Amino acid sequence: MVSTFLAHDLLWGMTPQQLPADAPAWVVESITAGQPVVVRRALMTPDRIAVGVRGRLREQRYATSMAITAIARRVRPEDLCHVASTRDLPALQALSQLRPLLDASGWTWGVSGSAGFELATGIEALHERSDLDLILRTPHCLDRLQARKLLTLLDASVCAVDMQLQTPCGAVALREWAGSSRRVLLKDDVQARLVSDPWQPSVGQVA
Repeated sequence: MVSTFLAHDLLWGMTPQQLPADAPAWVVESITAGQPVVVRRALMTPDRIAVGVRGRLREQRYATSMAITAIARRVRPEDLCHVASTRDLPALQALSQLRPLLDASGWTWGVSGSAGFELATGIEALHERSDLDLILRTPHCLDRLQARKLLTLLDASVCAVDMQLQTPCGAVALREWAGSSRRVLLKDDVQARLVSDPWQPSVGQVA
């Protein structure tokens, strides 16, 4: 069974009773408040999905799992591209600046990280120094020249922008793929490994 849920999806429906008995108090507090969990990459049994809980502090991140039958609502990063915000912060300014460029790219893109969490929930998760985290769905190869051109656009933003390319085989940082290294780090549900081609990771690999 292949999960239809992807890394960075936000899921609602988890309850405190579903948490491990040793979960920190801040985790229980977040779930009790009705906050969503975020899908993460890890192998699970078919009836469960790997998720993470966010706390108020940057270091408060808790890995656990959730029963798929408990999911009440799902919001994907691409659902958040055009969500409005009244807050005037660099990350949101950068999103407004990049939105028409990414819309015109022909690729499916989305907002993740603190910006995605805030846009989806209305809970203030961003601050003045927050980066903007984006994803780009790339079912087909984005060549390295295209990657460099895209990175140049992102680097002209008013704040740091971190984009992940989501290939059918996992995720790779745009900044790495746009760089000069022959191999880049590809993350999937099992491992992180150095590959020459994130779309065909087994090609050209040495056993």
